[in-house]
Amino acid sequence: MNYSKRHSDILRLLQQDGTVSISDLARRLDVSLETVRRDIKPLTSSGTVVKMHGAVALPSILGEAPFEKRMRENSDAKKAIAVAMAATIRDGDSIMLDTGTTTSYLARELLGHRRLTVVTNSSDIARTLSTINDNRVYMAGGELRSDNGAAFGVSAIEFISHFTVGHAVITTGAIDAEIGVMDYDLEEAEFARAVVSRGKRAVVITDHTKFGRQGLVRVCEFGALTELFTDRIPPRDIGSALKTAGVAVVLAS
Repeated sequence: MNYSKRHSDILRLLQQDGTVSISDLARRLDVSLETVRRDIKPLTSSGTVVKMHGAVALPSILGEAPFEKRMRENSDAKKAIAVAMAATIRDGDSIMLDTGTTTSYLARELLGHRRLTVVTNSSDIARTLSTINDNRVYMAGGELRSDNGAAFGVSAIEFISHFTVGHAVITTGAIDAEIGVMDYDLEEAEFARAVVSRGKRAVVITDHTKFGRQGLVRVCEFGALTELFTDRIPPRDIGSALKTAGVAVVLAS
């Protein structure tokens, strides 16, 4: 088919981010949702892109493992957030991390740190930070999920309850102005809630695409947090709720 400039822009964004939501495409292209849907229709009909759950992706991306696909989404933003967060952690600190693509990027940014004590349920994070730089890594046990290599459930939560750390850091699937931090999976939400309770400092690291979404399960209210690291200023209603709760918003440069 003959691509218009906007078709080319859509394909460029997909090649850059892997999977992009319809609403995010509309915002980034500065057009209406209806216009985006109309532009996508011939691309999906020709098999150039694949539509799924309010988002679109390139067919080649769908062949990747779910976690690897998510690592590609908004990767520049996630890396920038990880860099900003890593700069606040010092050698010898203790940190608890839940599983997520942004926390995995954070783990990679911590490769230059030494003598860290790390508690996590993520095999990716544990593999990244163990056996180097005199780190001590504790991984919650249980059955590892095939989609992200992480352990959840009662045993994982009971394990991390033995620790109190300086930095408790979670990712999230959704941030709603009224409800707070949310996720789409019950076990992931329960584990993240437990992580938040174990830190002297409780931090959410997430890119802007999670703002204004409403997940299925509440992780915690904003008052349970100390900081939020992100790549863009939150919408006014979320920003106001965070300020009222005393949560510091840190923007990655």
